[in-house]
Amino acid sequence: MKKSSYEAREPDADGIIHYTEQEHETWSRLVGQQINLLPGHACQEYLDGIERLDLPHDHIPQLGRVNKVLEEATGWQVERVPALISFDRFFSLLAERKFPVATFIRRPEHMGYLKEPDIFHEVFGHCPLLTNPAFAAFTHAYGKLGKDASHEQRVYLARLYWFTVEFGLIDTPAGLRVYGGGILSSPKETRWSVESIAPRREAFDPILALRTPYRIDILQPLYYVINDMSVLNDLSQQDIMLMVAEARQTGLLPPLFTND
Repeated sequence: MKKSSYEAREPDADGIIHYTEQEHETWSRLVGQQINLLPGHACQEYLDGIERLDLPHDHIPQLGRVNKVLEEATGWQVERVPALISFDRFFSLLAERKFPVATFIRRPEHMGYLKEPDIFHEVFGHCPLLTNPAFAAFTHAYGKLGKDASHEQRVYLARLYWFTVEFGLIDTPAGLRVYGGGILSSPKETRWSVESIAPRREAFDPILALRTPYRIDILQPLYYVINDMSVLNDLSQQDIMLMVAEARQTGLLPPLFTND
């Protein structure tokens, strides 16, 4: 497992995590630059979730506050983890309806992009949709599959996660909208994914998603689009591992990027 230059904050004896004023300021800046982009970009399910969570704008929330809302909505919780965790831990947590949240926030020099998922990415980007039953069911099913999968199967499953939970788009009567947390925690990607004519947008096909290479450090050249959140719920009840086997047998699609 790769090492990170970040270290998650430990709670005190009362379970409270104490952040510095600079860290609270970073949270405030990140929320401030993203919140105004949500209308016209984020899907309604996400907007409903962000309203339900009622996240503070001026300080980093405590995980207990988030847990109270998620538990009531879908039975999910968040769990404090280090900056990076193993695939075994990641899948095991999802299988238990626990979403991993690293309790650190990016430094000012990483405001635009950070490889590691910090608390802003996890809580602001992902937790709102965990209040949605269809999305929560898919994430739970995904965790259970990944927990028992082989290393090679997990590599394929990672692509499915990337093109749904992280970078998924949804077609709505109001137009194209975002549900992926990797997009919704990035102002640049939020605009790019919905407004730019440069990336390709294709109807979601799970086997194609399993076969599609991606890079984590670029604006995405391709997004897969679902037409309703129920697509994910339906997918959670299908034989995804059979799809993985078909994708492995067929092989990867040509990448739409270079590895420079």
